[in-house]
Amino acid sequence: MAVYAWRGRNNRGEAVQGQLDALSENNVADQLLAMGVAPVHIGAVTVAAKDKAGQDNWFTRLSRPAVVVEDILIFSRQMYTLNKAGVPILRAFAGLEASSTKPAMVDLLKDIRSSLDQGRELSAALARHQDIFGAFYISMIRVGEMTGKLTEVFLRLNEHMEFERDVRERIKQALRYPIFVLIAMAIAVIILNIFVIPTFAKVFAGFNAELPLITRGLLAFSAWMLAWWPLLIAGGIGVGMLIRSYIRTPAGRYNWDSRKLKLPIVGEIILKATLARFARSFALSSQSGVPLVQALTVVAQTVDNAFIGSRIEQMRDGIERGESISACAAATGVFTPVVLQMINVGEETGELDNLLFEIAGMYERETDYNIKGLSAAIEPILLAVIGVLVLLLALGVFLPLWNLGSAAMGKGGG
Repeated sequence: MAVYAWRGRNNRGEAVQGQLDALSENNVADQLLAMGVAPVHIGAVTVAAKDKAGQDNWFTRLSRPAVVVEDILIFSRQMYTLNKAGVPILRAFAGLEASSTKPAMVDLLKDIRSSLDQGRELSAALARHQDIFGAFYISMIRVGEMTGKLTEVFLRLNEHMEFERDVRERIKQALRYPIFVLIAMAIAVIILNIFVIPTFAKVFAGFNAELPLITRGLLAFSAWMLAWWPLLIAGGIGVGMLIRSYIRTPAGRYNWDSRKLKLPIVGEIILKATLARFARSFALSSQSGVPLVQALTVVAQTVDNAFIGSRIEQMRDGIERGESISACAAATGVFTPVVLQMINVGEETGELDNLLFEIAGMYERETDYNIKGLSAAIEPILLAVIGVLVLLLALGVFLPLWNLGSAAMGKGGG
């Protein structure tokens, strides 16, 4: 295949241009006409131009934005609309590639379209970029191809990703103020230990008197911080890298994900959000016709929590042995009695898909309620921490001055 540069006019008469991979100029013209573009000029890109582009790519690839979740969400909505309208898939990808303004997304669409041109299925083409789409997305596309429900799958995936994005944004919004306060407190402590307390230390040195315990502690901590700050920075970076490396291991990821669920205040939110994701993903897979064992295998990889994932795999193993879904769910120990009862009813009535969506909705509502109260729950703790720090600083700095003033007044009175 060669690269052809083209110029043309769209249906509104606007001048557009771009590049396409094709076997010949006629193929380029056919693709442009399919996209609703009237070609004006088509020419092969010269080797020199391609070499120059390749030389520039190393810098542009480092500086350009990567494909993010929002891009895949928009892509899913566009593919749903195009499939619903009956647009052929190659023409759909050609149109998306021509209309995309993000270079990384253009390269992604170009690679997928090239794979489709070579006869691969859409799921196989997306599997070449599993780090972007994820195992669940690719599995659902594969199911859509097998069942002929690709249009519906794109819609379901769009709704699923919108919910997850909404939860992430609300959690970020709730944590924004506490994080800002913690950063401000850390900066204030650093400034006090570097600039303020050393100044008071010089003043206290001239008292020739025993300082209070709190003051001695503050002075010792400030002196230690000034003397060892390079090692503190290096040690902090080293500890952060070690923790990050440990979490990347299977055992570390499992332990961290397990402990996250037991954290005060936020642990319950993480658990309910993860279970909501499991219920919605499981319902979506089951409704699309995926076998239970295969669906649980895929969902276990997409809940983004190794501990919950292991419990889902435990459910899968129990179902493989012939046990009921409700019994396997109860054995995991992560579902509430109400949810277990709903699963049992859904299994008996054959309405498991609908009840799983109900369970997802229930967990989503509880997650939303807990997120709304997150800031209110954290603020008293922050106020208490700030109060203790201010009290320690006030006592440590001003208590010697008060003692000195009291001593001076006592001598003057004598």
